[in-house]
Formats: sequence, structure tokens, C-alpha cells
Amino acid sequence: MSSPSVVTRALYRSVVLAASIAAWPAWAAEIEAATPPVVTEPVASSAQPPAADAALTTASIAPSANLPADELAAPKAADDAPKPTVASADRIEILDECLDIDACIDRYLWALYERAPKLDKIKETERRVVTVKRKGRMVKVTRSFTRLVDNDFTWKDPKAAERVGLSMKDYVIGGMDRSFKLKLFHTLHAAEAAGLAPGITSAFRDDYRQEIASGLKAATNRSYHGGSLRGGYGHGLAADIVSVNGATRAQRWVATEQLWKWVDANGKSFGVGRPYLDRDPPHVGPVDGQEYAKHRAPAVKVAAAETKKHNRIAARPEHHAAKRAKAVRASALASRRTG
Repeated sequence: MSSPSVVTRALYRSVVLAASIAAWPAWAAEIEAATPPVVTEPVASSAQPPAADAALTTASIAPSANLPADELAAPKAADDAPKPTVASADRIEILDECLDIDACIDRYLWALYERAPKLDKIKETERRVVTVKRKGRMVKVTRSFTRLVDNDFTWKDPKAAERVGLSMKDYVIGGMDRSFKLKLFHTLHAAEAAGLAPGITSAFRDDYRQEIASGLKAATNRSYHGGSLRGGYGHGLAADIVSVNGATRAQRWVATEQLWKWVDANGKSFGVGRPYLDRDPPHVGPVDGQEYAKHRAPAVKVAAAETKKHNRIAARPEHHAAKRAKAVRASALASRRTG
């Protein structure tokens, strides 16, 4: 696990990269529209500038030796001179590093995973023999007592990654579905901008990782985190998120609840929601996925069923009245025939 300072620098770098992804269409068009400079062989020199400086400056681009002297004498007029902007250099630097959008998203999500403590509380059941009074006499019975205990699961993802021969980043982040990673990136980047400091405690899980999970969990091969029945590696459609705001665990819990409420209020606009709400609060997934539809749609179905039931109740008296009228007409017709 990286030191806090390294993780902070990686997160800062990822946030800068994240901002470029959100603004990609605007400045990418500007760069493509610009006319590329004519680059010739550089003049031989004993001291070459660093590669990073050469990419961001024009010092390494020398004029052609075949050009006349009068064309090299004076620069263009002030109106034709390019306007210096600090942002342009940053954009070029980001463009050089973000040629692969998927890699930038993976780095950002990995930074959020690294900074989140892998701690939670699980229910532990203990059976004790106690003495109780029954029918006027004391008897000994066995009772079950449940308590919450701290659970550190930092070791579980590394063990699962080592088992399949993958790096931690490739296992935890690379195992998620690509479209879900994009939705999760936009959601958590917006939460970061809102000052909620999101972190990821769990992302992709294979069957083995799900088997060694503790507490509230799905069946080993049915987890939407990446169980084999859901498609396995590359098809993970769930993640667990918390907030890292706060110096103490109690403060982080308050901040985490604020993050979950923010996701409930704003997550759908990015395509992410909490399918289980308070039954599994950290768990998020795509709102257009099977898991969300299965656990959040019943409320809509119940409302529709209540509406249909109301319509049936309202229509019932009319149906009975129609049946009585039909019976009266049939009786009258029969009496006329017999008369």
C-alpha cells in the first residue's frame, strides 16, 4: 500500500486528468483545428533540452537552413502573434498523458481506492449458556447474542489478485465493466468537486474474493461485483463507496452518510444509484442495470398494482349492476313468452 503522500499526489494528478476528460471535446477540437508547425531537423547542439521541455516549448524547433535571410529577419506583426496562454500548455501536457481515456479513468478510480481505509463492522454471533426462570424454577438455556465488531479486510483484494496473477489495479479496477467505470468516474468526480472526498473500498470481486467476504453479501457466484454468473472479469457492475473526510472513524461515518445522500439525490443524472439503500448502504451500481431494476423497481410495481386494484374495485359495482339488469331483462322476456 502506498504512503499517504504518494497517494495524495496520485489523487491530485488523477483529478487534473479527470478534469481534462470532462472537457475533452472542447479543447480537442481546438488542437485539431490548429495548423501544425513545420518541423525540420534540429541544429546540432551539445546540450539538448529535456524531452518534457521540448514537448511544451518551441526551443527544439529550428528554422530551415534553406529559407532566405529576409524571411528569417523579423517576426510577424503583433496582431498575427499567437496569444500566450498558460492553459494551453496544461492542455497539451494532459493530452500527451491522456491519449487513452480508459487508462486515465482507471488511474482516477485506483487513486480513490488506494486512499479509502478497508474497514467496516460486521455482526458476530456468540452463543452463551444463561440461567432463566421458567414455571417457577431456574433452568439453564443457550441464547444467541449478536454484536458489531471491527473488520479489517485490507488483505482480501491483494490475496485474490495474487491468486489470479494480476496487479492490484488490474484486478480491482480493470475487472469492472467499461461503461460502468465511466458512469462511476463521472459520479465520484462530481462528488469530489462537491467536497465529499469519495473513496472506493471494493470494486471487482471474483468468486474466490466473494467467498472470503464477510458480513452482508451475495452468493459466491451471483455477486454483481463480478461473479461468474454475472460474466466474471471485465463485467463487474458494482462498487462500494465511502467518504474519507474526517480524522476519526465517527467523523468519517457522518461524512459517508452525506456522500450516500448526495448519490441518492444526484447519482441518477450520471447513471449510478444505490439499489439496496439502507440494507447495503455503500453498494452502488448502474441505474439501467438488472440489479437496480430488481431491487428498486418493486416500489413502482406496487404503486401500479394499487392503481389497478383501485380501478377493479371501482368497476365492480358497475359490473354487478349490469349483471342484475341483464337478469331482469331475461326474466321479463321469459314471462312474455310464457304469457
